[in-house]
Amino acid sequence: MEHKFYTRFIPLLLIIFLSLFNPAFAQYASISGKVIDEKGSSVSFATVQLEGTQYGSNTDDAGNYELNSVPPGSYTLKITYVGYADYTQPLTVGNSRQAINITMKADYLSLNEVVVVGYGTRQVRDLTGSVASVSSTDFQKGNVSTPEQLILGKVPGIEITSTGGAPGAANRIRIRGGASLNASNDPLIVIDGVPVDNTTKSDGTSSISGSANPLNLINPNEIENITVLKDASAAAIYGSRAANGVIIITTKKGASNSRFGIQFNSNSSVSHWTNLVPVFSAEELRNLINAGGNEKQISFLGDASTNWQKEIYRTGFSADNNLTFTGGIKFLPYRLTAGFLHNEGILQRSQLERTSVSLNLSPSFLQDHLKIELNSKFGYTSNFFTDQGAIGSAITFNPTEPVYSGNNFYGGYFEWLDPVTLQPNVLAPKNPVGLIYQKDDKSNVYRFIGNLNVNYKFHFLPELKANLNLGTDLSRSNGTVLVPDSAASSFYSHGSSTRYKQEKDNKLLEFYLNYAKDLKSIYSNIDFTAGYSYQDFITSNPSYASLNALGDTVTPAGIPFKTQNTLISFYGRLNYTLLDRYLLTLTLRDDGSSRFSPSNRWGLFPSAALAWRISDESFFKNSAVLSNLKLRLGYGVTGQQDIFVDYPYIANYQQGTSTAQYQFGDQFYYVLRPDGFDANIKWEQTVTYNAGLDFGFGKGRINGSVDLYDKRTSDLLAIIPIPAGTNFTNNILTNVGNLKNRGVEVALNFVPSDSRNFTWEIGGNATFNKNEITKLTKVKDSTDIGILVGGISGTGIGNTIQIQSVGYAINTFYVYRQKYNADGTPVIPTGNAATDTLAFVDKNHDGKITPDDRFQLKNPEPKVYLGFYSNFNYKNWSAGIQLRAELGNYVYNNVNSTNGDSANFDVSKNYLNNVVENYNETHFRKALISQIESDYYLEKASFLRCDNINLGYEFRNIVKNGSLRISAIVQNVFVISKYSGLDPEASGGIDNNIYPRPRIFSLNFLLNL
Repeated sequence: MEHKFYTRFIPLLLIIFLSLFNPAFAQYASISGKVIDEKGSSVSFATVQLEGTQYGSNTDDAGNYELNSVPPGSYTLKITYVGYADYTQPLTVGNSRQAINITMKADYLSLNEVVVVGYGTRQVRDLTGSVASVSSTDFQKGNVSTPEQLILGKVPGIEITSTGGAPGAANRIRIRGGASLNASNDPLIVIDGVPVDNTTKSDGTSSISGSANPLNLINPNEIENITVLKDASAAAIYGSRAANGVIIITTKKGASNSRFGIQFNSNSSVSHWTNLVPVFSAEELRNLINAGGNEKQISFLGDASTNWQKEIYRTGFSADNNLTFTGGIKFLPYRLTAGFLHNEGILQRSQLERTSVSLNLSPSFLQDHLKIELNSKFGYTSNFFTDQGAIGSAITFNPTEPVYSGNNFYGGYFEWLDPVTLQPNVLAPKNPVGLIYQKDDKSNVYRFIGNLNVNYKFHFLPELKANLNLGTDLSRSNGTVLVPDSAASSFYSHGSSTRYKQEKDNKLLEFYLNYAKDLKSIYSNIDFTAGYSYQDFITSNPSYASLNALGDTVTPAGIPFKTQNTLISFYGRLNYTLLDRYLLTLTLRDDGSSRFSPSNRWGLFPSAALAWRISDESFFKNSAVLSNLKLRLGYGVTGQQDIFVDYPYIANYQQGTSTAQYQFGDQFYYVLRPDGFDANIKWEQTVTYNAGLDFGFGKGRINGSVDLYDKRTSDLLAIIPIPAGTNFTNNILTNVGNLKNRGVEVALNFVPSDSRNFTWEIGGNATFNKNEITKLTKVKDSTDIGILVGGISGTGIGNTIQIQSVGYAINTFYVYRQKYNADGTPVIPTGNAATDTLAFVDKNHDGKITPDDRFQLKNPEPKVYLGFYSNFNYKNWSAGIQLRAELGNYVYNNVNSTNGDSANFDVSKNYLNNVVENYNETHFRKALISQIESDYYLEKASFLRCDNINLGYEFRNIVKNGSLRISAIVQNVFVISKYSGLDPEASGGIDNNIYPRPRIFSLNFLLNL
């Protein structure tokens, strides 16, 4: 009997087992197809799901999807994607392959769009804070080398200003104005759940040595979505690092059960300078000197005619190629991308090359109860930094002299020589072309950002999820700067050879629990998150000796530098929804930073927000006009601890300078000396109030939002001068006061036409922001009214043009008020304190002009900044335009103030300089401090810039399920401004030999197979 049981049932069990794991025995179906929109364009990365099952996928770049191994039965097929209405279709699955193509309709409101908000996601309709999201379809197009450029002008409340046109240059990002004086004003950037190092130091340099911008190691082509958390109620979940807002970047992912796909994206560009600083030509300078100069001045005129700016600039070529493989092997979706960028700057020899590789694996197990996401991004950049001092030298250098001297001395370049020694004149400017070709400044930077995210939905309690996130942000960089002994710039030091190296290790461990449940009996929904975060930052820099080109030691190696700081956090958030239209969000985060003393180490950051979906009320629900109306109110506290120095509350020691060595016998030794410190230094805190209204009319074809905000920062961190002998330095970082930002943000989008063959959408945004310092303490300097900042070049050293002062905006200009003649020309100052009352306003009426007569006037930040776009689609054609404007901002023209007076013709030092054309307007005779600090050089710099014009055509079905899109793009098309300088968009408000922003022409090919 037993024998018969086994002989009968073992084969049956074997058949059942094989049918479960082997498709040859199982009767499963395969569902595939393509998702397009009403115009026939592919909808990439849409979510395709059989509701209530683990069977799901995403469309690939060409809109194709595939669901494999689906058991026969009845299902509901659901497709969702940002900007489209959810698509559902009842579906009966048999045991054969089925082809289902889907056409999705536009949803202008995108209320069901899911956005990442930090430690979770929310639908747009459920947001209570001020959050903006931009998907890849709306990114800036063309030659884009850094992620932040993708949303330039796209989001109200965000001002993004490039520091110049160099390859991979840094961008200054400000969300709702600056909230600090000397701590970082950069927003926190989170990439796939990992907060990354993106800070720029107070001197404008990158926190990652050898990289102009810490974000240029990230490949923008791999970014799917950028979400901006602007107010504290949205950003407070990040606590101590969110005072300047949060930018959350989500990269593209693979899709489960999807077909194997290949995408090739190639962008080729040429860049050219748009205009040059107006200086005297060789002929104009000769005429001027010959007419009014003395014999010695005339003797310094040459026979050449050199346009030095044209000599240092070029047409740059760039190529950005990316190859992507996507697909899904049953439960294992994958995406692998390799990219190479070659980016030439318009300044001779400047160049950035980037090699990038990214891999995403997102498998799921246990019927989607266990989801794992592995993100890894590697970037390597090779940089050549051209000596940007050549830009200023090209403006100054005598145009009557040739580029080459005709002999082999000093590299063969013409240089000003001492008439006695016939060696380079130390005081004279150096040949601009020689500066470029006689200095090799190279760096290699490696960066890896990766994380393993494990999300588990408990079997015994499906409403409860656990999330573990292990991440890292590693960078390694090294560089060398070589100047040969033949270079005039380093002739007397016999050239120079320096090198540097840096290692940064940032580690992340986060764990949180999330519980979400519908409480139908009381018409409510709760979503609660509680977690713990640990992030550790280690930076080390070895020290190397400085050598000359002969190999001799100029400066011995100093003490190697290594520092570490740690952030530990506990946080919680509650989202509560009542009657599907009354929303409440409460957030609390407790942060501890090792940068502060134990007594000031911990900070508590709470927030609360309310929202009311008015359009869901019964009296509006069936409205044919109103599509959406939601009121939002928020309050929150965020912090700031990015201060570019660790442990400022401890008296650290560092090696003294070479001029402070101590002599023992015949030897000189470096000594250690203490740094300044403030034992009571603590967090900055920013309290934000926000009121917002989201609206939509005509089925969402008209939609937008209005936000009013008030940001108040207390315990400002700033570097201030202190009385001699009270600490170990003359300047110290400490808490000094308060400031506030108030403003209004408006966003409006409109779809005038939406037919099958033609779509036209337009939109724009406007931000009105006012910044003001409301309190300063511990401030004592020569003016006794504020902190002098904003260094400028010109006569002498240590000159400043800006001030931090109570009742005024950050970096307000601090200038003398110029007087003018009847014909509108400025009165020429003489440098005499008494007679210069004719040239400047005597503020204190004491009969003389002194530094006490300077006024606080204007500031570099715009009162209003605007963004505008318009996109067109006609059949397979597409076109678009993007414009941006800033109004009410001022720029100090340091180019004119340095190069606009007859002191440039002073040949007592045995060289002759050129001048800018502004000299014809002023005829200033001397380079006086009071003259360069005149408000004459303060210019209104409002502008309208066309950032982008693009035109594209898509060839569909060139092969089965394949497409090819070809686009032509022009960037930096034009700028309209009354500013007399090269470019009105000067980061920080001081125009001083900025690397010009080029006009870029690009041709893009996007092939999907």
